[in-house]
Formats: sequence, structure tokens, C-alpha cells
Amino acid sequence: MKVLYFAWLRERLNRDSETVDPPASVETISDLMTWLADRDEAFALAIENRQLIRAAIDDELVDHSAQIANARTIALFPPMTGG
Repeated sequence: MKVLYFAWLRERLNRDSETVDPPASVETISDLMTWLADRDEAFALAIENRQLIRAAIDDELVDHSAQIANARTIALFPPMTGG
């Protein structure tokens, strides 16, 4: 699956995306963030306050408890303000 990073998350990680193959035990957005943080210290620091991170699976906004099975893309981004 492809993980996309946006806004200051992208800037802190110095990348806009990566392709990952998480183990079967990674079932939710929350699990995915934990798995990514465990393998990448920069990611762990960037998502230190996880409640701020929003997520989308295949362009649909979801909660951190959302299942990621069969997802093609997962987007992670900070809250945004509109105008």
C-alpha cells in the first residue's frame, strides 16, 4: 500500500509518500501509525501527538480505528483550516 504524507507531516519526514507492506497484525490506522513509528524514529517524532493526525483510506476520511485491509492508499495529514 502507498502511504501519503501532507503539509507539515511531509516536511518533517522529508518525503511525500512511501510504499509499505505491513504485517498482518497491522489492522487499523492506529496500528499502522504504531508500526511506522517503530521502524522510523523521524515518523515517531512527527506523530508524537497522534490525536492531531487525520487519515484517509482511498480518499475517504476515517478514524484511527478504521480497518486498512485492501487499502490502496492511506493519507496522513495534520488538521487543516479552510478559508
